[in-house]
Amino acid sequence: MARKTEKVLGYDVDLMTFDEAVSFVIDKIGKEEGLQIVTINPEMIELANKNKVFSNIIKNADLIVPDGSGIKLALKLKGIKQEQIPGIDLAKELLDSCSFMGYPVALIGAREHVIETTVKRLRAEFKNLDICYYRNGYFTIQKENEIIEKLKETEPKLVLVALGAPKQEIFIQKCRKELPAAAFIGVGGTFDVWSGEVERAPEFFRVMGWEWIYRTYKQPSRLKRIYKTLPLFLFKAIIDSVKNKNHSALKEN
Repeated sequence: MARKTEKVLGYDVDLMTFDEAVSFVIDKIGKEEGLQIVTINPEMIELANKNKVFSNIIKNADLIVPDGSGIKLALKLKGIKQEQIPGIDLAKELLDSCSFMGYPVALIGAREHVIETTVKRLRAEFKNLDICYYRNGYFTIQKENEIIEKLKETEPKLVLVALGAPKQEIFIQKCRKELPAAAFIGVGGTFDVWSGEVERAPEFFRVMGWEWIYRTYKQPSRLKRIYKTLPLFLFKAIIDSVKNKNHSALKEN
């Protein structure tokens, strides 16, 4: 399946349905090709604009799905109707597919009791899921090589990394050099939700694309970070869409 993308403030975003994204990843795994999946949102774009290493990682990712509702809105301003693809849902569906296909998976990140509970719950939910390796996210740079060696030894087909952006994407890039046939996806705080440590927004908020509002309500500490990023991102997205429309009009004339 060929990729079709559209730029959002200089970063490609894949245009596809949720099911197409799952099929894209599973097909790559089956062909032993491997890939890095980025679940992009406005905060990540703002971080990338200040971090050249992170920016290059996003620009060279093999699949970039619109996780944040802000990304969906930015595409809508360009006249593109694209569904939001939450990373937490994509990761769960990929685990389901790996369970069915018999592909081993690895999980890295979160606190020790969180990762242990997550693994226990996933094994109960997916009876045939082969979690070949898991580790908490509290490790030093010196420990990274040891973890990568463990991954090489256990040979997972899918690796979920929950270290938060941009740390998880930078760590994934290092891993990919040693495990070129595996699929990697950064999943942020997903394990906290799967373990029950953090409550996910009710379905109504998720369907409406308002999950970030509910999360901010439950975790007020997010307020300063989000409202420092989102208004600026939306302002830039509006300016960008206007520029594109003017450019298209000039070309037609």
